[in-house]
Formats: sequence, structure tokens, C-alpha cells
Amino acid sequence: MKRYTIPRLGTRLLLPLILLFALYVQFHGDYGPGGGFQAGVIFGAGFILYALIYGLDNARRLMPPWLLRIGVSLGVLIYAGVGLVGLFLGGNYLDYGVLDSHDPAHGQHLGILLVELGVGITVSAVMVTIFYAFAGRGR
Repeated sequence: MKRYTIPRLGTRLLLPLILLFALYVQFHGDYGPGGGFQAGVIFGAGFILYALIYGLDNARRLMPPWLLRIGVSLGVLIYAGVGLVGLFLGGNYLDYGVLDSHDPAHGQHLGILLVELGVGITVSAVMVTIFYAFAGRGR
């Protein structure tokens, strides 16, 4: 792989900001535009940028495929688990108000935060998994 100085320097400077912005979108999603899907796409795109600039082998060392499979599964389990906890606490599936018996508004906030976290983890892991599948095809 050729070593292009300017794209590598640009990626080195921008990647932490991209990932930080993904976290901002993730945790600010219940107050404004954004949420789990958008944050997952931003995080996945940032990692794909890293893989394009530094090479697929370096990216696979940093985030191996087994870790991505865990991420996909974990995100789905978080999403489904929040719904099941609501059922076990006497509410409907994904009824967040029952998560905090003293303050339903706090339970709503907690439930949305956890569900969006599960969506974000799943979306970013799926994006990188699809990228690995297509990028590694010609090898």
C-alpha cells in the first residue's frame, strides 16, 4: 500500500473528531436530531475512513471480525432486553415508563437512551462488517 502523507495526516486529525461527533449524536439524540442510527453511521464511516487510508489489514487488527459479530449481537440484545425488562416490570414491550417506578419520565429517558445505544452499536458493527465483506473480496 502506498503511503500518502496528506490523507494520512488528515485522517489522523479528523478521525478523533468524527468519533467524538458520533458520541455527541448518540447521546444527544433524545434531546434533538440524531440518535442511534445516525451515530452508528457516523462511527462506522469514521472507521471505514481509517480502513481506506491505513489499509484493511490494519483495520482488521484494530477491529477484528469476531468483535464486530459481538457488537451486532450485543446491540440487538440491548434493544430487545430493554423491551423484555419493560414486560417483566408489568408494562408493554418497549414501554419505558415502567423502568423507573418513582418517575416515569426518567424511565422514558433511560429507555430511549438504552435502545438508541443498542441501535448505534448494531448499525456501526453492521456497516463495518459489510465493508469488510466487500473490501476483502478481491483478495
